[in-house]
Amino acid sequence: MQRTRRTPLSQTPEASPGDAPELDPGAQPEDAEPADTSSAGSASSSEEPTVSEPPALEPTAGRRLPLLFALIGLAVVGLDQLTKVLALNNLEPGEPVDMIGSLLRLNLIRNPGAAFSLGSDYTPVIAVIQITVALVVVYLARRLGSTGWALAFGFLFGGAVGNIIDRIFREPSPFHGHVVDFLQLPHWAIFNVADMAVTTAAILMIVQTLRGIKLDGTREVSSGAGKATSE
Repeated sequence: MQRTRRTPLSQTPEASPGDAPELDPGAQPEDAEPADTSSAGSASSSEEPTVSEPPALEPTAGRRLPLLFALIGLAVVGLDQLTKVLALNNLEPGEPVDMIGSLLRLNLIRNPGAAFSLGSDYTPVIAVIQITVALVVVYLARRLGSTGWALAFGFLFGGAVGNIIDRIFREPSPFHGHVVDFLQLPHWAIFNVADMAVTTAAILMIVQTLRGIKLDGTREVSSGAGKATSE
């Protein structure tokens, strides 16, 4: 009968080289470095596309166009009133003065109506319409994003205000005042600087519209291509 050798309970059996030590699934090796949780992103966040916000307009660009609008408008008003004062002081009604032959004459009149003296009996209505136009232009000027539209709005505002001053402050009475006109071309109504500014504004607006440039400076490229900033 062969005797079996027993190992004492207090003695730990020696591990053979081929035996791998059992590891606790939740335990980490002592020499392992902790993961950098601040730099590692989750799988779900890495798969989501990044949406970038459109760049904000530069503060200088946002102030430049309203300033251009205001400068043009004030310049038109000042030039219009200055030339009217000179015309009143140096011209006599019914006595035209040739400037460039018969192409341009200085012919002083007082116009109670609109162009071609139309609406002479509705001077207060014309004044209210001009005031409304000026207020609407000032309101829309906050959205200016195009140099062309800023110029157009400046000429329109200056022309409207130049004639509004005549309607309110000139004879015979407030809101019944007659506009001072003194520039005459062949086969055309006698006009003033304010009228020239309004006509220039209308031309600029037509040009901007034909170019497809909107008030905020965007241009309609095509029906399916969206918009592209033009200015």
